[in-house]
Amino acid sequence: MTQRILFLFNHDAAHQAAHIAGIAGHLAVHAPQVRVVVASGTEAIRRTVAAIIPEAAHAHIEWVTLTMPDWAARWLKPLNTVAPVFRLARLRYNEDLFSGVDLLVSTERTCLRVKQRLGTRSPRFVYVPHGSGDRNVAYHPDLARFDLMLLSGQKLVDEMVRHGITEATKCRIIGYPKFDTIDPARVKRFFDNDLPVFLYNPHFDPRLSSWYAMGNEVLEYFFQNPDKYNLIFAPHVMLFRKKIHYSLEYKVLKRRPDIAEKYLSAPNILIDVDGPNLFDMSYTMSANAYIGDVSSQIYEFLLHRGACYFLDPLGAPATGSPERYEFWRNGEILHDPSALAARIPHWQDNASTHLPEQDRLFAQTMDYQPGRTASQRGAEALVGYLATI
Repeated sequence: MTQRILFLFNHDAAHQAAHIAGIAGHLAVHAPQVRVVVASGTEAIRRTVAAIIPEAAHAHIEWVTLTMPDWAARWLKPLNTVAPVFRLARLRYNEDLFSGVDLLVSTERTCLRVKQRLGTRSPRFVYVPHGSGDRNVAYHPDLARFDLMLLSGQKLVDEMVRHGITEATKCRIIGYPKFDTIDPARVKRFFDNDLPVFLYNPHFDPRLSSWYAMGNEVLEYFFQNPDKYNLIFAPHVMLFRKKIHYSLEYKVLKRRPDIAEKYLSAPNILIDVDGPNLFDMSYTMSANAYIGDVSSQIYEFLLHRGACYFLDPLGAPATGSPERYEFWRNGEILHDPSALAARIPHWQDNASTHLPEQDRLFAQTMDYQPGRTASQRGAEALVGYLATI
């Protein structure tokens, strides 16, 4: 009997699609003994996934839209603005689909609700992280319930083991599938000048993101220096999906500040809070320097290296190292916009100073092999795992 692998795209935004879509496409073309199922939560995400997967693979894929009753969607819509209730409802109403596959591949752990509810009818669950950061949330205890992990580099394997989440034998290193979706030699130009391009990429977490306390001041610096720098403001896509953000991890609730109107028309500032370039690495590839806080997109920027600045809204620790996360070793850690303003003119020195550490951390995190794609490695890992169950 043909074995079925379901790739789950159960989110309200498309930022996770590129982390597993390529694996699905490679399987569909190169593993005819496997039936590939692509299940999407929205039509917009289905289109994003279809654009990533080669057209030659489309006919070999079973495309499914995750549905829920109309009455449930109407009732849950207000709640979905503050919590992921649509995602949970789609899981609940499509359990028969999930019970009919052998493997379920996901980029997030909410799908584990299905494993708990199905019990002995559950498929095996495979985790592919939608990033490669160093925050505690990347190593949440719930991840232990996945049966297999496809990870981007040795660092992630070591950390999964160190946190007691899984054994190394349940991990496969495949690289970073999102890199398969781009040509590193092609860089888009977003400004009609040759000034250095800075990317500001704040996270949405209300405790850790720099946007809440510093964001408009960062934009103000570039607004005041139009003849020196360009700025791309491209936050995590979820930051502007909601006005109120609540952190389950830290139990913090904050109202998100809006973007000051004057910055929207500044010739040296590009603002994008929901466009497709947020997902395809266009901005990380075009920037000379990166400004952020806790987003793992830093490693996407480091595909070509460059100056990095990390804004810590929590202030300098009273004791010990100021590095809350290992990926902050890729650049300078700053605690207020004035400190950032003082360091930006020295961005080229920043880049050269931190290059050795960037090389080390990137190699440990990404296991980048240009001659062999992560999608191919991931597909081979899944086929090999299927043979053991």
